[in-house]
Amino acid sequence: MLFTIGYQGRALDELVAILHAHRIDRVIDIRELPLSRRRGFSKTPLGDALRAAGIDYIHARVAGNPYRVEKDVIPRAELLAKYRAHLNASRGVAAEVAELARGHRAALLCYEAAAAECHRAILAPRVARRLGVEVTDLE
Repeated sequence: MLFTIGYQGRALDELVAILHAHRIDRVIDIRELPLSRRRGFSKTPLGDALRAAGIDYIHARVAGNPYRVEKDVIPRAELLAKYRAHLNASRGVAAEVAELARGHRAALLCYEAAAAECHRAILAPRVARRLGVEVTDLE
């Protein structure tokens, strides 16, 4: 099983509780730039908090959406289509993320609460196919 989760609208302790409830042992942060205005969700404090909770943290910059800066300019469907085309041109991304997830109860993490509104909805099925598992969105 491969999981996905967004932290939008969540407190850090709530995120950790959800991860523990699903026995997640590795979080793969798929934000290109793991910075957040929300306290505790930038790369270093998030990684520290997850490790303190017994969960591995890995930042997979390669899996990030390089078009995220356009999110307020173009419709979300177009933004996600651009990411899909980016993945099609960068075929090694799904394989790299699959290797990071292999052998773990892993969750792909990004910002958006609803997976359908996030690039993880495009990446996760490709990673899961490589692993021979299904995707569960922790919304």
